[in-house]
Amino acid sequence: MTKQNSSKKQQAEAVSGPVWDWAAGHGPVTGALSATTGAFAVATTGAAASMPPGWALAVGTAGAIGHTAAGIRLRNAGRTIAARAASWLVGAGWTTWAMTNGPLTWAALGSLATIGVGIGAATRSTNLYEEAREEVAIAAEQRQIDEALSAERREIAAEWIDRIQRVCSVTVRVLAVERWEAGTGFTIDAELPGATTYDRIAAHSAALSADAHLPHGCTATANPGIHQGRTLIDVATVNVLETETTYPADYAPLSLHTGIPWGYRSNAEQIQTYLREQCALVVGPTGSGKTNMVHVILAGFARAVDVLTFVIDLNAGSAGLSWVLPALQHQPAEGERQLRPGVDWLAGTVDEAHLMLDAVLRIGHQRKISYQALMAREDTDLLPIGPKIPQIMLVIDEGAEILTSTDKPMKKLAAKILEVIRMLRAMGIRTVLTALGSTGSVLGNLMIRREAKVRVALTGGEKEGMDLGKLFPGSRGLKVDQAPYKGAGFMGTPESAAGLFKCWRILPSQIREIVAATSERHPTLDAVSAEAAGEDYARRWSRDRIAWMHDADRTPVNTAASDGTEGEQRRGLNLAALREPRAKQANRSEADRLVDALMGEIDEQFGTTSEPNRSTTEPRPERERPERPGLNLSALREDRSSAPEPETESGSGAEG
Repeated sequence: MTKQNSSKKQQAEAVSGPVWDWAAGHGPVTGALSATTGAFAVATTGAAASMPPGWALAVGTAGAIGHTAAGIRLRNAGRTIAARAASWLVGAGWTTWAMTNGPLTWAALGSLATIGVGIGAATRSTNLYEEAREEVAIAAEQRQIDEALSAERREIAAEWIDRIQRVCSVTVRVLAVERWEAGTGFTIDAELPGATTYDRIAAHSAALSADAHLPHGCTATANPGIHQGRTLIDVATVNVLETETTYPADYAPLSLHTGIPWGYRSNAEQIQTYLREQCALVVGPTGSGKTNMVHVILAGFARAVDVLTFVIDLNAGSAGLSWVLPALQHQPAEGERQLRPGVDWLAGTVDEAHLMLDAVLRIGHQRKISYQALMAREDTDLLPIGPKIPQIMLVIDEGAEILTSTDKPMKKLAAKILEVIRMLRAMGIRTVLTALGSTGSVLGNLMIRREAKVRVALTGGEKEGMDLGKLFPGSRGLKVDQAPYKGAGFMGTPESAAGLFKCWRILPSQIREIVAATSERHPTLDAVSAEAAGEDYARRWSRDRIAWMHDADRTPVNTAASDGTEGEQRRGLNLAALREPRAKQANRSEADRLVDALMGEIDEQFGTTSEPNRSTTEPRPERERPERPGLNLSALREDRSSAPEPETESGSGAEG
């Protein structure tokens, strides 16, 4: 049945032949053929039917007049109009002559062929002339635009030469003025005088902006040029930071090597981050858009084909839950694959974070051993990262606070984080830390300052705890009030100097869309790393370890490490009033309540009394109590004044 259908289809194609495009216009060849065959057909039919020859001449004259009018309306060249009108008149004249003398003679056929060749050549010539004429017109229009722009550029150049001279006392020579594609400002390429650096201009950024009457949020920033004797001055004229822009709907694949976008500059250009060897630090107070920034970072990592994302968020895992729940709650239809979470591992407790960091350290150490041959073959000291051997990006929400914490459990966690940062750069394991502010306690750690070369400060107009000079050393003219909007701030990378930027607003619906769109794109951990990670990694999505993600009323419990010291409960006062049930106290007499109140006051004052045993009337043997460190109360010293002096060692311990 299939063979018969295919044979019938081939026969139909053979019978139908090529497909003609009747809507296409005539070229020089087809136009000449159409004109000559039409004239021959009319002459033959007219001669056979004894049609008056004058009719053909009248039709040709009408065609010439019509084409002349159309050419004038289209503003064609005079030679084009004349050539087309002549073609009509010559064709009509030949038809009239052929109808009179017969179209089937050798003279008639030869002259018709000559006319066809002439019409084709004339058409080709006029078409080329019209194309050249159109290009000349476009070039002339572009020259007019360039002249207008050149005049505008010259005006801008003269204005800024004078402004820089007045404000900075530096005489520059402007080489070029380039307007930004988004129309939000321009860049001035200026040559500096001898023995002058661009810092002289960069230090007066705020003064230049005020002198130019730029809108709030717009700055004039000097950056290095193509060599040390030139500078590029970016002047923003439209404040793009005050408008909220959602995350781009193009969820195309990304790569760690080609850059991952985190936001856009004041010139509306995207900022690419390159994290193959760099760590990142994102600081921002509450309400500045830091959580949204974390989601934008996770969105970029989810789109990357060579990145696996591990997230540590001890605040109930809130930073990563939005990227996990769509996959956990997904009910695949028949034949549909189960969605993979947008992050590869989520730790919401200290215990889970320890498991994750231990696994990451084992992965890094095993990669150093197992991939030596691969790195030797590739002639590199950096592990070749790709879809088969993905990079692990460890995102730690408020990780900088963990590193500066004085709490014992956090100190152990911080030690492992610092080891990851210090030891595993070459093995493709990097970190992204967030913090609530760029204070000295956060940036006091040398490891953070040295390794976190990609730095972001989301100010949101907050001035407290925002020391931009410490976060971006060497950068001048950065002020918090330049970015008072939520999601706006400053960003600097090794490839781009610190400057204003804004992060996109990513919606919860977009997070769900990205999880679904990138589910098949996520790489899997290479076999060497998976074996090193062990069961802690393999069982990361087991039911018992993610039960808290499904239960809205249940939060992860941060249990202390079981080393015998951190998990020990503190001893409090042994108050009898707290031990007795309240119902029992209500049934007591007034005298009993007064006795209890007195005992409670004694317990509150001294904290060492024991409740008498009321269940029996037998005398209780005196209980020996060991000395324990506490307050050296004068009341206790008076009671013991008649007692024998204790030994030196125990006495010192009691007063310690």
